[in-house]
Amino acid sequence: MPSPFIRADEDDRIWDLSAINRISLRGSQVGRFCQFSTKRIYLYYLWAEQASRYGDGPEREPALDPSKNVAQIINQPQSVITVVVNVVSTNKAFLDQASSVTRTIQSPHSVRESHRLKQQEAMAGGVVITGTTDTSRVEAPVTLKAYLICVFAAFGGIFFGYDTGWMGGVLGMKYFIRQYTGLPYPDPNDDVAKKAFVVSARDQSLTTSILSCGTFFGAIIAGDVADFIGRRPTIITGCAIFTVGCILETASTGLGAMVPGRLIAGLGVGFISAIVILYMSEIAPKKLRGALVAGYQFCITIGILLANCVVYATQNRDDTGSYRIPIAVQFIWAIILAGGLFFLPESPRFFVKKGKLEQAAKALASVRGQPVESDYIRDELAEIIANHEYEQQVIPQTNYLGGWTNCFKGSVFKAHTNSRRTTVGILMQMMQQLTGINFIFYFGVVFFKSLGTIKNPFLISLITTLVNVLSTPASFWIIERYGRRKILLCGGTGMVISQFIVGIVGVTAGKEQKHNQAAVSSMIAFICINISMFAMTWGPAAWVIVGEIFPLPIRARGVGLSTSSNWFWNCIISVITPYLVGTSRGDANLGAKVFFLWGSLCCLSVIFAYFLVPEMKGLSLEQIDRMLEETNPRHSASWAPHSTFARDMGITEKGLSISAGSGAVTRSGAAHEGRKDEDIEDA
Repeated sequence: MPSPFIRADEDDRIWDLSAINRISLRGSQVGRFCQFSTKRIYLYYLWAEQASRYGDGPEREPALDPSKNVAQIINQPQSVITVVVNVVSTNKAFLDQASSVTRTIQSPHSVRESHRLKQQEAMAGGVVITGTTDTSRVEAPVTLKAYLICVFAAFGGIFFGYDTGWMGGVLGMKYFIRQYTGLPYPDPNDDVAKKAFVVSARDQSLTTSILSCGTFFGAIIAGDVADFIGRRPTIITGCAIFTVGCILETASTGLGAMVPGRLIAGLGVGFISAIVILYMSEIAPKKLRGALVAGYQFCITIGILLANCVVYATQNRDDTGSYRIPIAVQFIWAIILAGGLFFLPESPRFFVKKGKLEQAAKALASVRGQPVESDYIRDELAEIIANHEYEQQVIPQTNYLGGWTNCFKGSVFKAHTNSRRTTVGILMQMMQQLTGINFIFYFGVVFFKSLGTIKNPFLISLITTLVNVLSTPASFWIIERYGRRKILLCGGTGMVISQFIVGIVGVTAGKEQKHNQAAVSSMIAFICINISMFAMTWGPAAWVIVGEIFPLPIRARGVGLSTSSNWFWNCIISVITPYLVGTSRGDANLGAKVFFLWGSLCCLSVIFAYFLVPEMKGLSLEQIDRMLEETNPRHSASWAPHSTFARDMGITEKGLSISAGSGAVTRSGAAHEGRKDEDIEDA
């Protein structure tokens, strides 16, 4: 029968492991649960060929004596003993798979220290946290609950997408045009009258861009509100504001009610679009944060698709229901999001920023699906606290205006400064908009009509939206597999090629006078390829980067500024595009030539991504801060975490005592080493 043993590296002495309550040895499994001095640890096995004489196969389990205690067997004065566990076998195939890992476990001294700290917690009526020096333990294990919370929060993207999608279709509805312009329905045989039967470029620009104006200010205001009342209440407030604007839009029969309704609804969408990203980034597990935040972009595409479907279904109605139904559907999204958020936890990082650490521990435990007293929760909370303390030393908090000026402190030429991060966030969202993607979704119907070669522009618009939706889920995998930088560079390059091809074909074989249906079909195909490239890369990655790049003291305002940049440029595009592709007198009437403009701007986006965007895949928000201090964007992909803020700030040695009720923090003053690896994950 196999006889496992422990060797202490310090003096090479060997102790029998029969005292361990439970060890299961089956096949090539290397990390099995055992009980050690009432603490849960994971042991890692090293199979040694030279010890094959001890047993005849790995399928047998060693005889265990639960009456003994490991602490009685391992009796060394040092607080941490590095051990190697050897399990042996005569099975050659099994030995060929052998691997070794050394880990640390507690000696009786550290066990006593752990008990002393727990007694201190009981006496203080709170908890003592010490953090960890292990960079792999700065975040609790991922649970299904964390995924579900992020998936639901991503539902906020429906607002963004739906409001983006319905306006373009409504502007092309016959009843809406008659209602808002007063023009009679044109004679089907009168080509001049049919061309003139459109909402003027000025009114198109006003009704579309006024939403972006509201979202611009909403996103900026939301950063302050989120730091004052919390992330979750801010999103709920945004839903309430949006509902007011939606009522005005639905009731409108002219610009007098539609414009203020769009402005107020935009204010609410600004709250939601900025803080949903902030909330998701702060609660999502680091390993899949990119994929989960990309879910926000996916919800945007679903919102656009739903809007196009509803518009397509009501376009031929000859009453106010043609445009009121698509607008009123938005009430559903507000009710679902606001109602669900009442049951979700607040971001633990918000509570840390406000100094409410007991509430932070409870929120973190809820998000991670772990008990509050779990060492995983204590380690992650200690790292968040330590990072916040460090950032406050670097970014001193003063008055209200000082909080805003902190966003622009430092040299923009240094990767770790606040000014550089804010610049990257703002430019990231600007570049996303300048890819021209919303030109297709805002004015796709109008643009396809202007080409004069497409019979059913509503159907083509629906197809492009469907491509957008079906392409986005691929980003869930590629953003974590290849990282943020690579997909931005590849996606941007693909869009440049696609857009120039559309422009070239459009001014040659695709002209209306040529009547070349094959050329028109190729234009539509490359527009769809362009949309697909955006949906897999720049669409989700821009939101992921904005949610990751800012330190906690300025995160809410930084995300707010970045999101407002998105809406600002969205507004600019909404204002100028009707004049760029309009066919009325005084309009540029660029037609397909507008894609040369978008392609050129995409070239700038690729250059921006190469020089300024760092790789943040697989890092916690706190580790991203350290990475930006130690490397530059072009070499960021090779950076690996090597220390924790908890260790650097002395928390692992002195500990932090969190008093129950008050949430106050005090340094406990006693070293507590060795506990940090008490719950080692399976290899």
